[in-house]
Amino acid sequence: MQDNPKTRPRVTLLPGHDKRARHGHPWIYSNEIAMDAAAKALPPGTLVTVVTAEGTQVAAATFNPHTLIAARVLTREAGSHIHDEFIRRRLRRALEIRDRLYPRPFYRLVHAEADGLPGLVIDRYGDVLAVQVNTAGMAMLWPSVQESLLALLAPRAIVLRGDSPARTQEGLPVGVDMAVGELAGPVEIEENGGRFAIDVLGGQKTGWFFDQRDNRAWVARLTSGVRVLDLYTYGGGFAVAAALGGASSVLALDRSEPALASAAASAELSGVTATCTFKRGEVFAELEGRAKGEERWDVVIADPPAFVKSRKDLASGTRGYRKLTRLAAQVTAPGGYLFVASCSHNVDLPLFSEQVARGLADAGRSGRILRTGGAGPDHPVHPLLPESAYLKSLTLALD
Repeated sequence: MQDNPKTRPRVTLLPGHDKRARHGHPWIYSNEIAMDAAAKALPPGTLVTVVTAEGTQVAAATFNPHTLIAARVLTREAGSHIHDEFIRRRLRRALEIRDRLYPRPFYRLVHAEADGLPGLVIDRYGDVLAVQVNTAGMAMLWPSVQESLLALLAPRAIVLRGDSPARTQEGLPVGVDMAVGELAGPVEIEENGGRFAIDVLGGQKTGWFFDQRDNRAWVARLTSGVRVLDLYTYGGGFAVAAALGGASSVLALDRSEPALASAAASAELSGVTATCTFKRGEVFAELEGRAKGEERWDVVIADPPAFVKSRKDLASGTRGYRKLTRLAAQVTAPGGYLFVASCSHNVDLPLFSEQVARGLADAGRSGRILRTGGAGPDHPVHPLLPESAYLKSLTLALD
């Protein structure tokens, strides 16, 4: 990859709009930049030097004149060469951190801005990598990223999961491709003593949600000898963990047949088929019917997909978390435990906690919060980007 800081295009910050960038924020918005003809003419993904109105260099970044987040900072050292070794250093550091955290190679290897590679997400399933390239800038850098991954990890397969809506906003094509090697079926991983079959090509996002690993281990501590209900089970992560934790029975609900098939396969791999029942159903309807039938579970797990995918969904989505909590609390046995999570980055922890509290009140239940959780450490948060702490959860002991 060729990059010369001396000849690199420049984009200029508007007067009075350079404070965030100078202090190290990784995003620069289009309304902070002087969008003159030269800036608008730059191809999406161009490497640029960001300068203040006075000409002071602030950062080296990738630039897309057509998006709200116009510049994504790669380094505050604007004179740095963005070359193959630059990319390899970032990947090597991300790998070093994960290898210190986890004894087995199953984790999120790169978490975008927090790992200094904006727009790039890589999940590692042993010798298989699932990659999301979500920005035009990272698409331009991808050949260098791929070369570095091959040198550092020698994976047998690299899957490009280019089906994120973010790619459309960046003007990138949507699809799933094999960048390296072939996959003939699911990939097997280990987590918290369980074995899981992951559909890397066709599953949601990259096929698995490593972010809930610590929360699954925590909930499993509550399940010994009791009945468990797992809502939105997807690949069976919480259900299998609960069964391995000693649950007497686990009922897992999801509306996706492929997800349920994958969950059942994982239960078999983990030796807990006799404990787990996987059923297709719409969660709200199932909960309403089972509440009327006076069915109760000692531990109820509610880990839904994002109810708030954009700011316009905020009002309806927050009502969804309140309703979900009410219904889940209604089927939680007296003295039982309720785990509720949200992966909506537009819903912060105070707002989420408020909706959970309201839902409990609507159900006529009381209790106490035992634990507030987030994503595991392989999903680090950029210090100046708190909204990237998207996952939040509450575990409650109900009266």
